[in-house]
Amino acid sequence: MSRLLWVALLSSASLLIGCGNPVTVPIPSVPVVPPSVTPSPIKHVIIIMQENRSFDNLFTGFPGADTVTSGMSHGVVVPLQPVPFEQGTDVDHNHAGWYTDYDNGKMDGFSHSTYPIPNLPYAYVPQSQTVPLWTLAKAYTLGDRMFQSNTGPTYAAHQYMIAGQSAGAAANPNDSGAWGCDSAAGTTVAMIGPNGTTLPGPYPCFDYQTIADLLDAKGITWRYYAPAQSGDANGGGFIWSAFDAIKHIRFGPDWSSNVISPPPTVLTDIQNGNLAQVSWVTPSFDYSDHAGSHATAIGPDWVASITNAVGASQYWNSTAIFITWDDWGGWYDHVPPPMIDSMGLGFRVPLIIVSPYAKRGYVSHTVHEFSSFLKYTEEIFGLPSLGTRDAGADDFGDCFDYTLPPQPYSQIPVNFTPKYFKALRETSPGDDD
Repeated sequence: MSRLLWVALLSSASLLIGCGNPVTVPIPSVPVVPPSVTPSPIKHVIIIMQENRSFDNLFTGFPGADTVTSGMSHGVVVPLQPVPFEQGTDVDHNHAGWYTDYDNGKMDGFSHSTYPIPNLPYAYVPQSQTVPLWTLAKAYTLGDRMFQSNTGPTYAAHQYMIAGQSAGAAANPNDSGAWGCDSAAGTTVAMIGPNGTTLPGPYPCFDYQTIADLLDAKGITWRYYAPAQSGDANGGGFIWSAFDAIKHIRFGPDWSSNVISPPPTVLTDIQNGNLAQVSWVTPSFDYSDHAGSHATAIGPDWVASITNAVGASQYWNSTAIFITWDDWGGWYDHVPPPMIDSMGLGFRVPLIIVSPYAKRGYVSHTVHEFSSFLKYTEEIFGLPSLGTRDAGADDFGDCFDYTLPPQPYSQIPVNFTPKYFKALRETSPGDDD
């Protein structure tokens, strides 16, 4: 209806009403167009958590990403040096070390210990050893503002991955054989303290709610793949198994049905059509990317073997794979993390998102953290919030385009095949950080 005709009708109505002859004039309806919302085709979420690498350490020089070729050490410029995976020195990455590295946001305190190589923390892994990772990052999405959730080592980081909190735990438990409810009597875990300190803490067996509880309540299937304690092929006494620290899961039915060892079982489950709707995959020490492991250079091939398995399976068109590293490992990174509470955020770690719907050749500069995995999973499966760090976390919204037509996955060439990882026996001792 034209504006002039509408005005004319209103004028006529006013005249009729004024003459004592009420007339109902219909108001033309304006159709309400709902916003264009593309439902997510994602039905499976896989979170791969590797070990101890900063963003600058693995992705220096990546096109479009925020990286540097040198860093600052107490006011002195230090060129980043190539240090291969096999070098083996475990650089300091406890909470006190983080505080020194951070140096009130100056990011210049990384050379605070004596190492066999001068300025060892100011290092990057040669690109020749990270080809599978760079290939995935170039094909899909790389995040250069992914920060670990906490300012310390592994234990708390893995708790944030499943619960968005660590009950204040800021260190690894002082039992090197188990990190959680399987820890030896008398084991404790230090709590966050002021100015880079830690305080005496409790036995490392907590009972807070995790996303597994939300998944169970809605009948969403999940599995957590983790290495068993050295010498125990059936589980019990895990260190990189976050649910070992959650009492009602460690001593409930989920432990025997959903916590799976060894990690390469995920390859068999994908191949056999048994992939759960939500999966976490932590590595065995040998292929964890952690400094000091026996054969740590095979970590990128391990990661690619998982994406290759999904890409060749029935699950490819419905899966989002997130690849990250649990802490910075003591390696230099130049970006000061945002401080959102007493626990973090910690330093940058790499993030790669592999999915038919991940933006292709995209570098995300949006701030993400481990609790973002919770937020994303909650939204995909219609779960409530845990009300912890997930409540304010980003949901990777800039990283996906669900209108993309799913393209076939291109297999990543690797030096070690899935058969190798399935046959590899976990004989290495468990790491304690």
